[in-house]
Amino acid sequence: MMELLTSVLGWTEQTLFIGFVVFARIGATVFLLPAFGEQSVPARVKLAMAVSFTLIVAPAVYPQIELALAQAGPLSILFPEVVVGLALGVGVRLFVLGLQTAGAIAAQSTSLSQIFGGAGVDPQPAISHILVVSGLALAVLLDLHVRVALMMVSSYDLLPVGQFPDRDFLTMWGVSVVAQVFALAFTLAAPFVIGSMIYNAALGVINKAMPQLMVAFVGAPAITGASIFLLAVSAPFLLSLWIGAMNAFISNPFG
Repeated sequence: MMELLTSVLGWTEQTLFIGFVVFARIGATVFLLPAFGEQSVPARVKLAMAVSFTLIVAPAVYPQIELALAQAGPLSILFPEVVVGLALGVGVRLFVLGLQTAGAIAAQSTSLSQIFGGAGVDPQPAISHILVVSGLALAVLLDLHVRVALMMVSSYDLLPVGQFPDRDFLTMWGVSVVAQVFALAFTLAAPFVIGSMIYNAALGVINKAMPQLMVAFVGAPAITGASIFLLAVSAPFLLSLWIGAMNAFISNPFG
């Protein structure tokens, strides 16, 4: 009986530690994820989400972690897991920052920088706030949690347990993700930038033809109305392009 209890306790201790190793990677990722890791989300909710993801991912990667624990010390495994989790979380979080950047570029190109105000934790232009809230809602509706769970499971094949990512590889990967996100941000803001260029060119022609006319007073309502209309028309297409790029990254973060 004592031998049975000893074996059960040993198995339970090992299982709990394996779960803690999985939590080290997933917890660092969840606290940076879109929607789940927002600053407005309470820490207890983030912790509950991290534990939930851990319960989902741990059974799928149990053999790999068990083998890694047999080959290395327990403490030497935890720190690399946190680094890997942070890298994955930052990679996904950059797409939200890209959406904010697109909104900031669009707001600077038009006159919608201050309209509506901001309801987020960080001050941001109204277009950024609208796009970010809409994008996060769309991502959650399109099974963001399922995609993240699959990403975490597949990450153990690309980045084994207890091994630090190669520094050069991680640097090149980070630079490529940042470049991809900035290119996406400029692409999303392109309709507003083009509209602003047309507006300024037309305003210059009118001012040249009629110097006595206060074109700024005439053009301000026009650019504001046109920007709101353009936002309403283009937002579904912009968000579909954004969610497609983010889902492609989550499906293959190191591709």
